[in-house]
Amino acid sequence: MIYIRKSEDRGHVNHGWLDTYHSFSFGDYHDPEFMGFRHLRVINQDRIDKSMGFGTHPHNNMEIITYVTEGALEHKDSMGNGSVMRSGDVQRMSAGSGVTHSEFNHSKEEAASLLQIWIMPDKKNIKPSYEQKNFTDSDKLNNLKLIASNDGSNESVTVNQDIKLFASILEADKEINYNIDKDRNLWLQVISGDLLLNNEIDIKSGDGVAISDLDGISFKAKNKSEFLLFDLA
Repeated sequence: MIYIRKSEDRGHVNHGWLDTYHSFSFGDYHDPEFMGFRHLRVINQDRIDKSMGFGTHPHNNMEIITYVTEGALEHKDSMGNGSVMRSGDVQRMSAGSGVTHSEFNHSKEEAASLLQIWIMPDKKNIKPSYEQKNFTDSDKLNNLKLIASNDGSNESVTVNQDIKLFASILEADKEINYNIDKDRNLWLQVISGDLLLNNEIDIKSGDGVAISDLDGISFKAKNKSEFLLFDLA
């Protein structure tokens, strides 16, 4: 089964300083048909204006992954962490029993773009923790680069859930095949560009795709494309 969640069908809110698209229900956007997919609860594609951002706010019992695609994002949290994330940086924050944090565009001159991803954890009320790593474009070029997993394999950040999250940048006409294990499900999120699934289904920037009950799938870039692929229990 392949189901396409078209870019234009996502929730969209423009606050002026924040232009955001919601693949699943979030905040004031509610669609009972799109409350998440398996353990994946939130994919927000955010563009934050210069020097603007989210003030200090709380989270608990959620695995939060931030994937920066453009600009610089400044992070501070109640665990004492502080960092500036740039393109290619991946941050994992396990909110666990409770944490507060803030996120601001570090630049006074240009916007910052990112995907914020929430994954429901396999255990509640764990001790909050934080991890950040960088994955270069060359790491992802014409390749599925593992950036998050439940065991931290291949230098990925560690997530408290049975998932694998891959990032890829495909050049035009390059193709990747992915075998799907039994009882696993995929979610594809296109960040930029245009893809062809199984040599027949057109997918464009901003689209999400739920993939279930298949043995495998192929991704071919019609032009240079960047995407995330979630392998979920």
